Amino acid sequence: MSNLQLRIVSSVVLIVAVLAVTFIGGVAFRLLSALIAAVMFYEWCTISRNATAARHQLVAAALLAVVLLALVLGYSAAGVLVLLALSVLASLVDSKIAGQGAWAPAGLAYAGLSGVSLAWLRDGDQAGLLAILFLFAVVWATDIFAYFVGRSLGGPKLAPSISPGKTQSGALGGTLGGVVAGVALAAFAGLGNLPLLALVAFLLSVVSQVGDLFESWVKRRHGVKDSGNIIPGHGGVMDRVDGLVAAAFALYAIGFMLGGADKPAQALFGG
Repeated sequence: MSNLQLRIVSSVVLIVAVLAVTFIGGVAFRLLSALIAAVMFYEWCTISRNATAARHQLVAAALLAVVLLALVLGYSAAGVLVLLALSVLASLVDSKIAGQGAWAPAGLAYAGLSGVSLAWLRDGDQAGLLAILFLFAVVWATDIFAYFVGRSLGGPKLAPSISPGKTQSGALGGTLGGVVAGVALAAFAGLGNLPLLALVAFLLSVVSQVGDLFESWVKRRHGVKDSGNIIPGHGGVMDRVDGLVAAAFALYAIGFMLGGADKPAQALFGG
């Protein structure tokens, strides 16, 4: 089987599995979100292992485990966010005292916010389901359109020092594709606030590309090509969800401001 065929097969399997858990929602999706966060942190530690002593990574891992356990058990979003903030602070103090820099606490914050954002966007109601499907539509369309438009049109590089393969034309094409996909899903779902959702889709598309560039910068900073090899043909989990988790955090933040910490999807997707 060629690498392209392997990528396609693993992509289809992952999409089907993720969509199935997404439709179930509740504790199943919280478990998935926690698993994604845990693997992201493991890969972050692997990437930055030469910049942080293992003991400090273990301290941060233990703190993250407590946060993710609270998330899976269904504690309030506000409570989990406070616990995460205290955990990041504790990890930062632990690292700074030993002169270890901030890679371990940064990874804890990155993985923790990713898990919380995904889990509480979905929650267990119809609005949460629409929020996650909207997120998937925007981010996946952004990736697909950016890839094909960039390959077709080429042109100036977007950020050559960080990710030499990305082009400005691909970024614009990805953003347009993300907005169209988001609005199409919203219209199909019968939501009435399409102009607002188009603006949200635009923001999510841009943020997802920034998240992709951020992960590329982290890997380049540590001289690593892939975050891992857990997904056949694709690399690591961070390689696949970097844009998704950034956009999830942005959508959660928007929902937080409009609808509150525990029901962030209601204001935009509540019908």
